[in-house]
Amino acid sequence: MKNTERLYKILLSPIISEKATLLGSEAGQICFRVTPCATKLEIKNAVELVFGAKVDSVRVLNQMGAERRFGKIVGRRSSVRKAYISLAEGQELDFSKISSLSGVA
Repeated sequence: MKNTERLYKILLSPIISEKATLLGSEAGQICFRVTPCATKLEIKNAVELVFGAKVDSVRVLNQMGAERRFGKIVGRRSSVRKAYISLAEGQELDFSKISSLSGVA
């Protein structure tokens, strides 16, 4: 049970951007924001558990937050861990079938 609860908390939100939409339509990949400590295997298991789709591969990247200045004060945007998920042939994710999950926004 504890492992299943962790898998539900790994996927934070899908990334909706021009690049992510292009990847989804052309390459069959979906982009998610994930927790910083998530591994590739955990991300794969989380997608298969939540959406019921077969995952082919997972690519993960850490995007470091940019440094910003506000006058004399130096700030930093938050860092993000992204996962690019390639689905198996003929698979797709249906976001409308997800009920209220705390891990997926």
